[in-house]
Amino acid sequence: MENDSLWASLPIPAILVGADDRIAEINSEGEAFLNASARSLAGKPVLERLVIDTNLAGALARVRRDQGPMFINNVDVGSQRTTPVECNVQIAPVLGSEDEILILMEPRDLAVRLGKSLGVKSAARSAIGMAEMLAHEIKNPLAGITGAAQLLSMNLSKDDLELTDLIVAESRRIVALLDQVEQFGNLRPPERKVINIHDLLDRAQKSAEVGFAARMKLVEEYDPSLPPTWVDPDQLMQVFLNLLKNAAEAAGDTGGTIRIRTFYDHRLRLRRPDGSGAGLPLQVEICDDGPGLPPEIAGQVFEPFVSGRENGTGLGLALVSKIVSDHDGWVSVDSVPGKTRFRISLPVAPKDKE
Repeated sequence: MENDSLWASLPIPAILVGADDRIAEINSEGEAFLNASARSLAGKPVLERLVIDTNLAGALARVRRDQGPMFINNVDVGSQRTTPVECNVQIAPVLGSEDEILILMEPRDLAVRLGKSLGVKSAARSAIGMAEMLAHEIKNPLAGITGAAQLLSMNLSKDDLELTDLIVAESRRIVALLDQVEQFGNLRPPERKVINIHDLLDRAQKSAEVGFAARMKLVEEYDPSLPPTWVDPDQLMQVFLNLLKNAAEAAGDTGGTIRIRTFYDHRLRLRRPDGSGAGLPLQVEICDDGPGLPPEIAGQVFEPFVSGRENGTGLGLALVSKIVSDHDGWVSVDSVPGKTRFRISLPVAPKDKE
């Protein structure tokens, strides 16, 4: 196939099929999608290697006959080795060839959620910058209000003291909120190290079990074969603790189950602004069996000051998003009543750092 660099740069799985419906070429994204190497797939019947919920043989024949593209949306696609994924599929003839056909598969789940995640991160950074500036300016007059209320309380009756006590308590609550806002701006750049992700999860789990998650049942589902990642251990520990605390609070006083799962997924790549791509194969999921996120905020939970709890600050998940973004990672959430799942996707440690 001409222009090998263009073929290799395609950001979605692509398969070139020959006249006999056998795989002639497959790009790196396609190898990851089918969980098999190009060498092992070369010459194999595509109808045996690609499991798709449609009449693929008929589609290939129609495209060859009409010499025009075909689009199949929202269809499950997988292989003998991988779980089906909902995709938009394009099947098109190759110009200059009567028999060769190109199959392009765009996993909808990853495309949609990644687009939302990148948009949220950009909005979060803008909002955090503005909030940090306001926090600094507001704290000074609040200190004056608190001091004045305390002076007034020295000469007031018991009934009136309740009002000044309320002023002091609420002022201190606002200051505590502003301190959290300023934390975003003061967060230092990650000091990255080669880390076994399970070591961090074990520490976070032990801390949660003796504190905020004491009434919860924590279940581990770890993939012990995961390679190390390249992160700031203290900052990522903060991410895991925030997510575990969020899961425990969602359960309420009745308690519940939190599942911590790790696994490897080749398919996810983050496209950088300069056009280059970076793999994020290390996956950490923290799931709870609580009531789920309110539908009206489900798409904005990583934005600052968005919270589904009464008196919640809405800063915990925004901080999670910022830290993960600073580590060139990705965070997402799926939520329905009875199951809320947060997923953190991280890069593998560079070979020269191990």
